[in-house]
Amino acid sequence: MFMTDYFIVFPEGDTQEIRGRLPLNQLVDVNGNPVNLPLPTNRMVVFRVQKVSTNDYKGGSEIFHYLEQLSARELMEYVET
Repeated sequence: MFMTDYFIVFPEGDTQEIRGRLPLNQLVDVNGNPVNLPLPTNRMVVFRVQKVSTNDYKGGSEIFHYLEQLSARELMEYVET
């Protein structure tokens, strides 16, 4: 049986398991869930998937999604006006 596990890796290095794969540049919340656009405000904690790597081992693989936190200024382009 082949198992695939998915993780997000926060900028500080902490990891958290998530349900599935995320595409590059996907905006996500602190739980790894995609955020709905447009955002209601720029005062939110939002991350962008900046890199994806795979660690294969016998019987499975681990997919790591590396996140970068967006600043309030960067989030302004996603806020409804």
